[in-house]
Amino acid sequence: MITRRIARWIDDRLGASRFARRALDKAFPDHWSFMLGEIALYAFVVIVLTGVFLTFFFSPSPKQVVYHGSYAPLDGVHMTEAYRSTVELSFDVRAGLVMRQTHHWAALVFLAAIVTHLCRVFFTGAFRRPRELNWILGVTLLLLALFNGFTGYSLPDDLLSGTGLRIAYSIALAIPFVGTWAAFLVFGGEFPAEDIISRLFVIHILLVPVAIAAVLSAHLAILWRQKHTHYPGPGHTERNVVGSRLWPTYTVKTIGLFAIIAAVAGGLGGLVQINPVWLYGPFEPSAVTTAAQPDWYVGWLEGALRLFPPWDARVFDHTVSEVFWPGVVVPGITFALLYAWPFLEARMTRDYAEHHILDRPRERPMRTAIGVGVLTFYGVLLLAGGQDVIADKLGLPIEGVTTTFRVLVFVLPIVTAAFAWKLCRDLQGARSARMFEEESPPPVGPAERPLEQASSASSFARPEPSGGTDSPRRRD
Repeated sequence: MITRRIARWIDDRLGASRFARRALDKAFPDHWSFMLGEIALYAFVVIVLTGVFLTFFFSPSPKQVVYHGSYAPLDGVHMTEAYRSTVELSFDVRAGLVMRQTHHWAALVFLAAIVTHLCRVFFTGAFRRPRELNWILGVTLLLLALFNGFTGYSLPDDLLSGTGLRIAYSIALAIPFVGTWAAFLVFGGEFPAEDIISRLFVIHILLVPVAIAAVLSAHLAILWRQKHTHYPGPGHTERNVVGSRLWPTYTVKTIGLFAIIAAVAGGLGGLVQINPVWLYGPFEPSAVTTAAQPDWYVGWLEGALRLFPPWDARVFDHTVSEVFWPGVVVPGITFALLYAWPFLEARMTRDYAEHHILDRPRERPMRTAIGVGVLTFYGVLLLAGGQDVIADKLGLPIEGVTTTFRVLVFVLPIVTAAFAWKLCRDLQGARSARMFEEESPPPVGPAERPLEQASSASSFARPEPSGGTDSPRRRD
């Protein structure tokens, strides 16, 4: 009785029951593509949970130690405390390797879900007014996820991650005028700097995750306030949302999805090996791994660095490194265009109206063609990031493979974009023809014509409405 009275007193002051009732009645679209954003959210939850476990055992210290652990091939090898703790976490901590690999796989799923979700939003036009701000938050989330993935990938201080840090240091130095200061600010000195591991650790477990959580919260709050978009269909209008209610249907569905994501990440972590740092060995500044491949989400940057020719430039008596163009300009243009796209398309199409019903990709041939061409461009760069492996496996000269990719990176996007545009136009034409056939009356045979002529006009003719044949019908 006392509990009920307290609850009524709180509800009388805050009106919580009315808010809860409206919230539980909120509708969510049933189409599978709307679950992509939730996959990213639940993968992030798995990342946080496994990351908390790993934090208890990882030591972000550059102190040099001698390894005497369970992994015999490294016994007696000098290494940093960071690398030693990673190897011990993999072999001596119960469930440590499973947690490490689950954490890594969940991060890959997180990035993949964000990219796929952004593609769905792009191709269906869900970024248009009034959702430009949510598109900007989504692109920011992608940028933060890329950065946090790279920092986590670099923490073990193995030879592969050290090679990646060397590339990052070179990119920072390539920034004109301020590159030296930027590199010193991030790394704390000339590469390899001892402060970099501890700084990356703080960034990886604290600063960027807090920023990601804040962006996700703002993204979901705006989505809740503006309501979902939905695909065209019977009963779907610009003023409603057709789908499942939050309680109980959608709640059960989304809990099941979280269980699936956690199970898939855990299954991959336990059954599929990833990032076996004990095989790479500790980082040595004088050594570089062969066939070094980063995670897929930065593979396109690796490909750009490998394909760009060694061109230097002089600007105000300052040498601009060849690393600057693929390492700074290409990512800069990429994210600048992503941030600006909703406003660029609105300006090009002069469409500033609100949209709550999504486009089908075939309905926007130009947008679809641009999207397919851009995805092809970055797909070629991703493959080019492993041009040495491709040359080795196929027994081809690496110069020829590199030249082939340099041609494909410009030609193939144009070809795929043209194909996508033509396909959309053909699908539009086929749909228009099918609709015309459905609306056309059936042909009248010769035997029926005398009956038609003998029939009185008053028997078959429908009276015209008072407003004429063009008067608008009422929309219920």
